[in-house]
This record gives sequence, structure tokens and C-alpha cells, in this order.
Amino acid sequence: MSPLDEAALVDLERQHARGLTSVEILDVFASRDIPLSEATLRKYVQLGLLPRSVRVGRKGKHQGSQGIYPVGVVRQIVRIKQMMAESYTIEQIQREFLFMRADLQALEQTLGSIFEKLDTVMKERRRENAAEFVTREVRDARALSKDLMARLTTIEARLSSRTKMSEAVAR
Repeated sequence: MSPLDEAALVDLERQHARGLTSVEILDVFASRDIPLSEATLRKYVQLGLLPRSVRVGRKGKHQGSQGIYPVGVVRQIVRIKQMMAESYTIEQIQREFLFMRADLQALEQTLGSIFEKLDTVMKERRRENAAEFVTREVRDARALSKDLMARLTTIEARLSSRTKMSEAVAR
């Protein structure tokens, strides 16, 4: 029942680094008494405010796959709800989110894919006694990528806020 403040978001991102299913996303908001329906989540995806889920196979025979959203969608939903509370229209929100959002999501997915591949190679090499400095380098690179994403997201948010202020002054 805690609010989705920055500390809660960071904790959530740490716990679900590989992503969340739609059910898990809805549970995050429901557990905090923040209204969010499955229909609303789907609508945000259809409008381009949130990325589409990525199908990920489940372990085990005949388990099929499930849709996984990047954990950052929780942060995006919080931002959408804040913007709606500030009287943004859906069109304004779309314009703000589409400003850099698609590029940031693509970068985040690409970095995630690169680190997954590195993890796979590192696991194979551990068996072959891979050098410790490579492991450190990968860990440092992962930290840098997280810092880069956080900084770019902050820049985008600041630019979006300035756009909203400029629109308000123009009225």
C-alpha cells in the first residue's frame, strides 16, 4: 500500500529487471489502490504511449510464451497519470511521450539484448576460466548503460515539462 514514489519505482525496477507481465503491472497498481484496468493498459499500448510486450517462452515443455513488458512501463504509466491529472489531453501526452520515447525504448531493448548475449558468453567462458577483468568490464558497462538510460529519461522529462510550460504561457 505504498505510493509509487521514486524509491518504490527503483525497488520495483530492481526486483523485475527482466520485465513484467500485464497481470503483474496491474497488481503493482492495484496493491497501491491506484486505478488501472487491463483495458486502459491495452489502450495506452494502442496509442503508442507504452511499448508492446515481447513474447518470451516459458521454461518447460508445452508451456507456451507470455508477454513481457519492460519494467519501465510502470514509470511511464505513473507519468501518464500525472500528466492526465495536470489536464494534458491524450494528444498532448502522445506528443510528449513520442518525443524521444520510441528511441529510448529501442536503445533500452538493444542494450538489454547485448547484455543478455554477454551474459550467455560469460557463462560459457566461466567453465573455461574466463578472466575476471572481463566480468568486471561487463558489470561496469551494465552500470553505465543504466546510468545513460536514467540520464536520457531525465533529460526527456525535463524537455517535456518545458514544452508543457511553454504551451501554458502561449495560452
